[in-house]
Amino acid sequence: MPKMQIKKGDTVKILSGKDRGKQGTVLRAYPAEGKIKVEGVAVVKKAVRPNQQNQQGGIVSQEAKFDASNAMLVCPKCGAATRVGHKQGELDGHKTSIRVCKKCGHEF
Repeated sequence: MPKMQIKKGDTVKILSGKDRGKQGTVLRAYPAEGKIKVEGVAVVKKAVRPNQQNQQGGIVSQEAKFDASNAMLVCPKCGAATRVGHKQGELDGHKTSIRVCKKCGHEF
């Protein structure tokens, strides 16, 4: 599986599905599965049994994970949904790959 370009805390735009066009922050990334959870996107209802935290139980709404290929990274500088390039850089004396916006060249 190719390396995922999207990480926790990134802002993404949804490309397909019932929430197409929405933007949100990535709550969690699952690189082994190639999936992500985004705030306010792919919300599903789930029946929950009563427990210590939730004495009542019942039906709760929560975000479901979906394929990362259905989301596109939004550049923090130009604000556009963009493809991601990579540039070799150095961080604390170690060589590393830095993500770069293909439209404006901003590093993030």
